[in-house]
Amino acid sequence: MTISRVSHQAGWKLAIAATAIFIAGQALAQDKLKLAVGQRGNWDTSVSEIGQRAGIFKKHNLELELLYTQGGGETQQAVIGGSADIGIGAGIMGTLSAFSKNAPVRIIGAETTGAGDLFWYVKADSPIKSLKDAVAGKTISYSTNGSSTHGVVTAFVKELGVKATPTGTGGPSATLTQVMSGQIDIGWSAPPFGLDLLDQNKIRIIATGNDTGFKGQTVRLVITNVSALQGKKAAIDRYMKAYRETIDMMYKDPAALKIYADFVGIPEQVAKRTRDQFFPPASIDPDKVVGLAEIMPDAVNFKYIAAPLTDAQLKELIQIPPR
Repeated sequence: MTISRVSHQAGWKLAIAATAIFIAGQALAQDKLKLAVGQRGNWDTSVSEIGQRAGIFKKHNLELELLYTQGGGETQQAVIGGSADIGIGAGIMGTLSAFSKNAPVRIIGAETTGAGDLFWYVKADSPIKSLKDAVAGKTISYSTNGSSTHGVVTAFVKELGVKATPTGTGGPSATLTQVMSGQIDIGWSAPPFGLDLLDQNKIRIIATGNDTGFKGQTVRLVITNVSALQGKKAAIDRYMKAYRETIDMMYKDPAALKIYADFVGIPEQVAKRTRDQFFPPASIDPDKVVGLAEIMPDAVNFKYIAAPLTDAQLKELIQIPPR
């Protein structure tokens, strides 16, 4: 055999090996998804963060880019505008409203059912003892338009006759500053934020989201853009599989509490209190949007939609990937 022939065969082998390495690399390359996540540090909104830190999403061949927002309204806009593939914690009323106006948004999971984690509070020395004292001239906060807190405050006004002026104040930290400085009379928060101040008797809870019809209903959602759902369906399906797997870990593996505590910067006992006191496993089950029969009339009454969505519209809007 001549040297040139040996050289030629060696070249082919190198080419084949290089091709095999390239193909293997392509198979191992992780799909990237951009997420807009409402309220950094809440237990329910931390599923993706915990799962990514625990390596669960990587196992499903996914790399997540997480952008934290001040609330469900900002999250929804990021998804509708296409700057995020998936939104975590979008308010159900805002999502129904956007869809009814032909916004390219779809539901791929329930994010939180029930609203007992959301609480409204005042300074310890405030004369306001309950929502009955939230009279005209007072202010009551929510995060952003279209968020779950916005929906609850709307319910306070419509269902309970609260006269205080609803005011967008952003996230829990910004809201607390406005309450303690006297700019806002009634603030909102969600655990773990504010638990220390409650224990120190610096603030008092006067209401929770479960004081409204939102009790037992899905209040926040996992959403996506129509274009993302069409172009990245396989990745989104894998995302929901990893999301479910992470939730299982969050309630069964003590390592999840450590990851969450490290992420938020709180002691593990506070992380455990947040989970066990405010978020039973069923509250963050993503597989079913609960309470639509009650939600739809409320959405009309609160003027989020002009008329109830039809069964065909709901089928188009809610596209939760199967387990």
